[in-house]
Amino acid sequence: MDAVDPVVVESAAALARHLRQGRDRRLAVLEWFAEAGMPVRPEAVQVPEPPLGAVRQALVWVLERSVSHRLVKFARSAAGTGEEGQDALYATAGRLMTPRRGAANPALVRAALEAGEDVPVEAEGPDSRSMVHVVAAIGLGVEEVGAEALAEAFGAFGMFGMTAEDWAQMLGAAERGEGPPMDWGLLEQHADVVGPVKRASDEELLRARTVLVGLRGFYGLYVMHGLLMPDTPALAALRQRIDEWGMFPLLDHLIAFSPSPGQFAEAMAACLQPLFDGLYEVLMEQLSADSDIFRLPGDETGAVGFGEKWMRAMAELREGRQAVTRTAGPVDGPPE
Repeated sequence: MDAVDPVVVESAAALARHLRQGRDRRLAVLEWFAEAGMPVRPEAVQVPEPPLGAVRQALVWVLERSVSHRLVKFARSAAGTGEEGQDALYATAGRLMTPRRGAANPALVRAALEAGEDVPVEAEGPDSRSMVHVVAAIGLGVEEVGAEALAEAFGAFGMFGMTAEDWAQMLGAAERGEGPPMDWGLLEQHADVVGPVKRASDEELLRARTVLVGLRGFYGLYVMHGLLMPDTPALAALRQRIDEWGMFPLLDHLIAFSPSPGQFAEAMAACLQPLFDGLYEVLMEQLSADSDIFRLPGDETGAVGFGEKWMRAMAELREGRQAVTRTAGPVDGPPE
């Protein structure tokens, strides 16, 4: 008998890892595609790519069933129906959207931990539910939603590091004719997540996955700064690049470390856009310019010394918290 092609064997094994009884095969294809894009150790076997035509079909199938796509479709169907349609849209969004707050600002978290304090409430990211105003603007029209509601939504999304107050001033000025007009056509253009995936070439899909995997790593480094990870000039430079673009809130919205197929599909669609591709290029250039992200200045032990310092910081934090608890003693109950 002829030997079985190892690629066929590995492909069958990859598909089997993600298939389960009663599960749609398209979900398994997406998980297989995600796994094939992950870096592997030198001695490990690279997972072969699934057929990219099947990947594209799976992405479209998942995106067409996503909450964001369904809400935009519902909003467009409600156009011209007045307050009744708007009320129906907001009620539907309330049922479909899962409340989610963004990650706490890592710099504020780190400062609180180093000072032995609780993380301040203002360090928490804003509630994402206000993004329904953007959906309403896409379907019902910007004039039906108003500048104030859109400013709240854009501020909650953290777009380009601007607050809701910043957006309110900008949108209000544009509405009164006192500032540059807003190109609301871009909002409609970016609302279509399915079309770009349908039109993407195989090379563009692979590039979007590369961008997504890379941005996930850079986002992780940014977040771990809040967990007392030792700082180095190279790490600080990467965070500065992200801050210059005002992109941490957008990355926080995009990145999931263990994404569901739906989250992966939406992130893939976003990474087809020039904004995320451009950020990835900038960060890769910065990493090439200074790749010693895990080397402390003056420490020749490299990553070993970096890791040891991180573990000491976490141990000191834990011991400090335990000492505070012991000093405080038991909490008295209410008086009789």
